[in-house]
Amino acid sequence: MKYLVLILCSIFSSVCVLQAQSYNEIVEQAMECVKKDSLVQAEQLFRKALKLEPNNARNALLFSNLGTVQKRLGKTDEAIESYSLALNIIPYSTAMLLNRAALYLEKDLLQKAYLDYCNVIDLVPKNQEARLFRAYIYMQRREYKEARVDYNVVLEQDVKNKTARIGLAMLDEKEGRFQSAMDAMNRLVSDYPQDVSVWKMRANMEWEHGQLDAALYDLDEVLKLDARDAASYVMKGDIYLELKRKSEARDAYEKAITLGVSRAELLEKLKQCK
Repeated sequence: MKYLVLILCSIFSSVCVLQAQSYNEIVEQAMECVKKDSLVQAEQLFRKALKLEPNNARNALLFSNLGTVQKRLGKTDEAIESYSLALNIIPYSTAMLLNRAALYLEKDLLQKAYLDYCNVIDLVPKNQEARLFRAYIYMQRREYKEARVDYNVVLEQDVKNKTARIGLAMLDEKEGRFQSAMDAMNRLVSDYPQDVSVWKMRANMEWEHGQLDAALYDLDEVLKLDARDAASYVMKGDIYLELKRKSEARDAYEKAITLGVSRAELLEKLKQCK
């Protein structure tokens, strides 16, 4: 009987070792698939490992990896679920909170994203990603005072942070401080002369405040940097229409169409060019 017990214990130990090895091997295979961009197979392997050992201490990381794979596959809802399962195991993981928050934003679930960003900031008060995205959510809610606080926290660490500087310029404009907003945009254009988005933002701001010639100048600068920017041609067409320069407006719209804008989308505007 003594020998029988020893044999059974030995067999049990061997089975446990094989099972553990099997789990580890599956995880390694999954990671290799991720490296090779074989994402469907990687998802299957991560699920297999999780099913094999549902209580393994490494499963938080596996759920996180599974979520990332699902995100890359476009399975947003499933990715959110996987990150949530990971956070059930490790609730204070800032990386997982940020990953889930980004997916909530993608689905326009602003309140859920907001809560995740708040949790990150509670854990790491100077986390720039969380501050910038929470400021974006505040902007959507028109909670401008709160947004300004987050942008300023970022700038305290990184005085040249472009996103925060753009955010503050937008806040100034929304709160009626147009000259302050324009001064900020002028500095951004000076600091980032090759950045198309900055030129376009200043052009849009100028257009909204009746500085049409200045807006057209900025759009021309955009098109020097990116001759295929269809949206800039549409904006030029709109400004030319406002200036009653119908021929130039029509030419701008036609150029936008050659760059991929639907003619149907611009049909009404083209009619106004006659």
